[in-house]
Amino acid sequence: MQKIQKNKLWLSLLLILLAVISIPAIHLFKTKINEQQGIEHIPTGYRDDASHLNLTKVHKIVDVESTPEAIQQQLKTLLKYAAEHHLKVSIAGAKHSMGGHTIYPDGIALNMLPYNHMSFDEKSNILTIGSGATWEEALRYLDRYGKSIAVMQAFSNFSIGGSISVNGHGWQKNSPPISSSVESFTLMNAQGEIVKCSRTEHPELFKLVIGGYGLFGIILDVKLKVVDNVALTFQSISVLPEDYVNAYQKIVSNNPDVQFAYGRLRISDKHFLQQATLNYFEKIDKKPLALSQQQSKNAETKRIVFRGSVDSEYGKRLRWDLESSLNSVSPYAIFSRNEILSEDAALIENKDIHSTDLLHEYFIPKQHLAQFIQDLKPVLKTKKVDLLNITIREVEHDHDAFMNYAREDVFGLVFLFNQKKTPQQEQDMQQLTQQLVDITLKNQGTFYLPYRLHVSRDKMRLAYPQTDAFFSLKKKYDPEEIFSNQFYLHYRES
Repeated sequence: MQKIQKNKLWLSLLLILLAVISIPAIHLFKTKINEQQGIEHIPTGYRDDASHLNLTKVHKIVDVESTPEAIQQQLKTLLKYAAEHHLKVSIAGAKHSMGGHTIYPDGIALNMLPYNHMSFDEKSNILTIGSGATWEEALRYLDRYGKSIAVMQAFSNFSIGGSISVNGHGWQKNSPPISSSVESFTLMNAQGEIVKCSRTEHPELFKLVIGGYGLFGIILDVKLKVVDNVALTFQSISVLPEDYVNAYQKIVSNNPDVQFAYGRLRISDKHFLQQATLNYFEKIDKKPLALSQQQSKNAETKRIVFRGSVDSEYGKRLRWDLESSLNSVSPYAIFSRNEILSEDAALIENKDIHSTDLLHEYFIPKQHLAQFIQDLKPVLKTKKVDLLNITIREVEHDHDAFMNYAREDVFGLVFLFNQKKTPQQEQDMQQLTQQLVDITLKNQGTFYLPYRLHVSRDKMRLAYPQTDAFFSLKKKYDPEEIFSNQFYLHYRES
């Protein structure tokens, strides 16, 4: 009898174990096979961006030349043509903005990606690079020298020029935005002249072009500061959101070996915004592996786990639990700095043609972070669009950009939503954005400008009181408004 009872117990335990393993496995399998994969078809003569909501007819699309001499001649001719035919010019790299920042209706659309030359000065630690190059291309080039980018965005498939134009930021510890890595750049202005811009040469134009959304000219050659590539290990701790600032100061800011850090808020219904993780990469005394020697760390599995959280409370809980479990064993893994920076947006790619993933970002002074998170709860609990992620990244005071969003040390909270491509969902997102902006303004914060143009002109000016001065200077440098886009059309002076 006792033997039978033991057998029943083992059978029960086995069944429980199988259920524990099989339920998440079945969920992820269904996620994979149910993906309504498709490629967005963009008709000839049209342009879109990462939102997949800005399909726009343009006059023509121009792929730029790949060498400095050829591109300068090409662009001078093009700007003369645009002026003679009263056409506007918009500038694009990888087109990851989401509000038509790289598009003008019936205008000339530049594709800067072919302009991707690079050279490295080992004495000065300066990388000279064409603005159409992606960060991934820059990292692979620098990796040969044992070097890395000082400050860049979280994903590597953005272009250099595009990142400067939105003044992106990364998750490097105690760092301002990308502008802090820029030593200088050359700019072709509306008159077809080449202007060198730095903190000492044409400093006003330097500040305007950084975070200037392509409205002041075409960025050509950029000089970037670089740092050593190093080996790192990953660490993660659980914290309460109200304790995040103190934990960050103690564990990240006060540790000279930490190079990268980010937080994540729990978004599943159970413990909604009541739990957080603080994740960081710490330098170790080992030689980093070259990018060519590194193995893929289950990128597709990570993507499916992420996509499994779309419209699924179970999927959101599963993702949090899996990431928490993996975080406990990750300290045994060694990464290079360049490997970490080489992550591609494909890691979270949405392959469903009927929906799109949209980013928001809100920059909150550190002393207001806890209150901001509290204020989010009632708004996000009643949201009608699907929240997939909230990440927290530190951004130090930005002294470079005219339209600076970090006017003191802040935490940037990056929201990712999945929105169906329907008029109703677009309306729901507009309403939610207004609510989130109101909370941000209440907590003396700002919002990031490269995303959907859902914020009113008045509220945009509350967050950015320098807006009207910015647009006045736009007309000073480009009186015919040759360079334009949908962002400018939406927010400029009436």
